[in-house]
Amino acid sequence: MTLSLPIEPQANELLSRDAFALLLAMMLDQQVPFEKAFSSPYQLTLRLGHEPTAQEIAEFDPDALAGIFAERPALHRFPRAMATRAQELARIVADRYDGDAGALWAGAADGADLKARLAELPGFGEYKAQITIALIGKQLGVRPAGWREAAGHFGEEGSRYSVADITDEDSLLAVRSYKKQMKSARAAAAS
Repeated sequence: MTLSLPIEPQANELLSRDAFALLLAMMLDQQVPFEKAFSSPYQLTLRLGHEPTAQEIAEFDPDALAGIFAERPALHRFPRAMATRAQELARIVADRYDGDAGALWAGAADGADLKARLAELPGFGEYKAQITIALIGKQLGVRPAGWREAAGHFGEEGSRYSVADITDEDSLLAVRSYKKQMKSARAAAAS
């Protein structure tokens, strides 16, 4: 299965077949537009001239990697911090999963185990773990027993809550509308 996010086709193809790139995109998906976060692993590949492995990123010179993240246009709003976090993520994948990010979900006993594994990753936590489970379940067919429950409301069929539900421009607009409503509700509750 191939993701069909409204980003360049090469980025979708990379994220669909390279689990480390997908985890990197999920990690980067904070304080930047979704399109930026999910295109950045492909942009990193272009900058390096090849697809990096988790082991390669784990062993990269930290200053050099930060420089690559900071090249204009920067891969993230906070390139140095995200380069550091990318290395932390890469080290976990290299050390715990023998460099195979896909083993993170392939080896999960069930949805709850997958959620716990994802929640331990730098920049993830429970919320992002749930969204990741929903994304790989809905769009890539990775569905361990209990995956919808582990994904929480993000796993609901037909929902428009997160990147897990974005497949085109219309669904992107629906997700953005939902997020705007939630932000307004939180602001109203706070005042």
